[in-house]
Amino acid sequence: MRDYAIVLRALTPDEGGGFLAEIPDLPGCMGDGETEAAALEDVQAAAGEWIAEAKRLGKPVPHPGDADLYSGKWLQRVPKSLHRRLASHAKREGVSLNTLAATLLAEGLARRRS
Repeated sequence: MRDYAIVLRALTPDEGGGFLAEIPDLPGCMGDGETEAAALEDVQAAAGEWIAEAKRLGKPVPHPGDADLYSGKWLQRVPKSLHRRLASHAKREGVSLNTLAATLLAEGLARRRS
């Protein structure tokens, strides 16, 4: 796991506080925690599971640095009603809207691949 870059950021109070850690090279691989150390520990465990599952499914495991070609950011416009529903769902789940959206996108891609 040491070769994979980890993006760590503090979550705002609106996002539930704490920290979010993501591994851009492993789409959808993220962890969180009340402290930076807890978020890093969580994402490293998630990375191990991500890689094991990819191998189990016979899917390629990206090499460290593969995500450097993409920033991980884009602007997405959605209807206000969808924005409201997503924000409400994220609040109920206790996660940020960004985390929820990334998770739903990753789940959708995983379903399409199966």
